[in-house]
Amino acid sequence: VQLQASGGGLVQAGGSLRLSCAASGPTSNNYVMGWFRQAPGKEREFVAAIPWGASSTYYADSVKDRFTISSASIRNTVYLQMNSLKPEDTAVYYCAAAESGLVVAAKSYTYWGQGTEVTVSS
Repeated sequence: VQLQASGGGLVQAGGSLRLSCAASGPTSNNYVMGWFRQAPGKEREFVAAIPWGASSTYYADSVKDRFTISSASIRNTVYLQMNSLKPEDTAVYYCAAAESGLVVAAKSYTYWGQGTEVTVSS
């Protein structure tokens, strides 16, 4: 599975961005698709996840009610709509796919995209 993340950029605090993650190769409804982020000098952290083809979603407390993860199976794409952005949301955002394991744990994810940078100015 190859993952290509896009949609990052520079935005002012309070603004919005939508990230996309296009999956190619052999995908499966058994996969969980996740978004993680890594700020400079910090560890990679879980942001959101959605089982492929399902409606249940998972969010980190820090982004709940501001970010929305969704999937479009027909396009093999997962989205992360980010609203009310804050400077502390500044990070490189990665999409990833997991076949099993805890959805909030980076070690559960086998496939990773290259990352897209999000910068939120105050």
